[in-house]
Amino acid sequence: MAIAQQILFLITLAVAGYFIGKRVKRLRANIQLGKPFSPMGEPAARLRNVLLVAFGQQKMFKRFLPAFFHLLIYVGFLIINVEVLEFIIDGLAGTHRIFAPFLGSFYTVLMNVFEFLAVAVLVACVVFLLRRNVAHLPRFWSAEMTRWPRLDANLILGIEIVLMLAILTMNAADQLLQGQHPHYPATGKLFFSSMAKPLFDGLSVSALVALERGAWWFHIVGILGFSVYVTYSKHLHIFMAFPNTYFAKLEAKGHINNMPVVTREVKSMLGLETAASPAAEPGRFGAKDIHDLSWNQLMAAYTCTECGRCTSECPANLTGKKLSPRKIMMDVRDRMEDVGASLEKGGPGLNDGKTLLGDYITKEEINACTSCNACVEACPVLINPLEIILELRRYQAMEESSSPAQWNAMFQNVETNFAPWKFSASDRFNWAKEIK
Repeated sequence: MAIAQQILFLITLAVAGYFIGKRVKRLRANIQLGKPFSPMGEPAARLRNVLLVAFGQQKMFKRFLPAFFHLLIYVGFLIINVEVLEFIIDGLAGTHRIFAPFLGSFYTVLMNVFEFLAVAVLVACVVFLLRRNVAHLPRFWSAEMTRWPRLDANLILGIEIVLMLAILTMNAADQLLQGQHPHYPATGKLFFSSMAKPLFDGLSVSALVALERGAWWFHIVGILGFSVYVTYSKHLHIFMAFPNTYFAKLEAKGHINNMPVVTREVKSMLGLETAASPAAEPGRFGAKDIHDLSWNQLMAAYTCTECGRCTSECPANLTGKKLSPRKIMMDVRDRMEDVGASLEKGGPGLNDGKTLLGDYITKEEINACTSCNACVEACPVLINPLEIILELRRYQAMEESSSPAQWNAMFQNVETNFAPWKFSASDRFNWAKEIK
């Protein structure tokens, strides 16, 4: 029986590994649809971002209540998964609680810590479910939060609750079996699962074994299934937050990147191009589709947590305009997924007759942006929706010449008068003549 379980566990592990590997390969290919990107040095500053923002949750604490409960889930996720290592070893070796004999009383301490975190995660998930579905926080119910994004969030929270209950059920049955069955070593008293023992006191040894094994299998299969599902979910940010914070922009938030294509053209006109930096084909100005964006901008779309903090801080959105920075990131991700799925099936990919600008993101949305960087400041994982918006606007202005009429008038004034206003430079200070 033990050998059969080992074989079944190995098959389960292999199947999960196959689907995770396949999905990771697809995500990587989707991200590589973007243009090359070489981050500017400063590895120490980048590592600091990873440690403080991704690992330390620094920016989450601008809103303390959700940050506190998110921290419980995050710490629980990190530490409880240490126990998964024991699950895997036990599953492959046919053992049960293999670390218990070696760690002795420290094992009891560890298990109590794991159970405390399991209860904390359970409570935090219930709080988040209530915030989303009972309190109806506006940022979780805006236009882009359609049925699937809301269902996705609820599914993850529900799965986490069930997995935590499985741990406590497994431990409660295990506590009752210790001393009654040779396969179950003593672990010492576990506080939370001991409270649940009375629920199963009347069960026979065989029924307890079935309950414990069922909960064990449910938990490990649930975790493996969760790992596969996460690669299709917004909760991919669990993993993507780390590379995204490393490759995030280090310049001041008000800094807008120059366009290398324009810089080369200007240098060429001024005779500044040398043999070491030959003039290249201008290429496309700005971005019309995902292949015009850099790969780190595409990676940021997979990092988006859909928390809506960016949109809730956006002044354009707050005044009723259609712009939602969260939707911008969701649309980039949706476009990548559509193109990736098409390529996987041997379809046209990027040549499907659709583009990011126009079919996913409208000009009305990008023209509403004030470039204030509120969304950039609000994002807890250093995503920069503004960079994508600016690239789309550059394409609209420089390739299509379809900017709003007021903007075109301003552009002309800048070109002729070196200022946004219609007055010439010689007349600009006439108002000062009357000052005495």
